[in-house]
Amino acid sequence: MAKKSKTRKDPNNMSFLDHLEELRWHLLKAVLAILVAGAIAFAMKSFIFDVIIFGPKNADFYTYSLLCTISEYLNLQESFCFDDLPFRIQSRTMAGQFSAHIWTSITAGFIISFPYVIYQFWAFIAPGLESSEKKSGRGFIFVTSFLFLLGVLFGYYVITPLSINFLGSYTVSEVVFNDFDLSSYIGLVRASVLASGLIFELPVIIYFLTKVGLVTPEFLKKNRKYSLVFILIISALITPPDIASQVIVAIPVLILYEISILISKLVLRKQRKQEKQKTNK
Repeated sequence: MAKKSKTRKDPNNMSFLDHLEELRWHLLKAVLAILVAGAIAFAMKSFIFDVIIFGPKNADFYTYSLLCTISEYLNLQESFCFDDLPFRIQSRTMAGQFSAHIWTSITAGFIISFPYVIYQFWAFIAPGLESSEKKSGRGFIFVTSFLFLLGVLFGYYVITPLSINFLGSYTVSEVVFNDFDLSSYIGLVRASVLASGLIFELPVIIYFLTKVGLVTPEFLKKNRKYSLVFILIISALITPPDIASQVIVAIPVLILYEISILISKLVLRKQRKQEKQKTNK
């Protein structure tokens, strides 16, 4: 008995419910990938927590060593040269450690499987695109994944240690000792990493906004000063309230903003060139 071959429906002839069914399968595959990667992270408990999560708590963490060397070379205040951070991490609920293990594994699974999640997103919208736009699919997946992972690394190696160093050593009185809850500590690491990863997607966001005509290079240039204020506000929200940390975070975001202006110019120039070619035909 011959097996029935499964053929993909023509996107132009699909109903709204057909599109929802297609979206459901892509979301299911993305969630399954996150769960599989999360299960692997769950099994690697010692590495995930002792090396990665609690790494920025140790005085010999790479970022602290680098900043200590720089501050010594510049004869600045050696605030990043220390032997130990004066705080402890505790779990005050029965399911606290297990819950932290579960949610940290899911977060790690999302970060690890992010390229595949983006691929599923692209696979859903690709049938509705023109052939010339489909060719850029690989580039879209690579660039989006690269920027996100770059932002994750920036959040982990820059924002997280700056926040932990400032907040972990901040005291209002010598009689108060910092005993941070496990969920609070992990929440700070998770927020720093994911927020930074999403912020680094700015060029991709500007690319699509330019494609649909909501943003132009002139608009971005005209509102550069307002964007600078917005970037400083975002930097203040995800970093400790000291000027040095905010400047360190704001610099790469400003660079990404300038790159976004360039990308917007290229997209608009390509669109005008295509319109001109169609007019000549």
